[in-house]
Amino acid sequence: MQYSNQKRQLVAVDCIIFGFDGNEYKLLLIQRGFAPEKEKWSLMGGFVQEEESLDEAANRILNQLTGLHDIYMEQIQAFSQPKRDPIERVIAIPYVALIDIEKYQQQINDNFHAHWFPLKNLPQLIFDHEEMVNVALNKLRYKAAFHPILFELLPDKFTLPQLQAMYEGLYETKIDKRNFTRKLLSTKLLKKENEKDKSSSKKGAFYYSLDEENYKDNFLSFHNFMPKSEIFFENN
Repeated sequence: MQYSNQKRQLVAVDCIIFGFDGNEYKLLLIQRGFAPEKEKWSLMGGFVQEEESLDEAANRILNQLTGLHDIYMEQIQAFSQPKRDPIERVIAIPYVALIDIEKYQQQINDNFHAHWFPLKNLPQLIFDHEEMVNVALNKLRYKAAFHPILFELLPDKFTLPQLQAMYEGLYETKIDKRNFTRKLLSTKLLKKENEKDKSSSKKGAFYYSLDEENYKDNFLSFHNFMPKSEIFFENN
């Protein structure tokens, strides 16, 4: 094989960081600090270093922005159109990351001018980042229907109405409250707390927390988390 005339090809990792603030889903974006597309909104990304695996690069890049470790991340499809970056040939490997917005706010890194945007009101993104977000969202909808990955978005204590709002927001549909609550509690994932959230009503709603041991040990055993009739997504 001849390699002498081959142009270099770079590999980059882009982090698609989803959060949920209790009412709506948000995406964490940064302002790009260099040309091309300087000061435009972008996913947080960077090039894979010589001694790194893709997973290691993704974790490093996410930590640079949020200061967080042990975040749920999952790789999605590669983006490899030759002209996707106008300067050089860059193959991008996006990762979906799910984080608790409250924890991120405690360790914010201002160097990247990061900002949470509602998914329903995103600014124009550079290159093919909008396509990446759409692919990631469809993948998230698919996987969340069968496994309880959305719990990664929650604070330490939460209510059942907050959980339902989180699922309804992802699938953009209304869910039957009784069926959802029954199925949710049958998983044994949740521990009921003694205190209530009374911010929305005098009666209030009990707080719950995640049974961490049960969640980790049985993550893949919980199937059909959402009724098929409630799921609206593309199975890509």
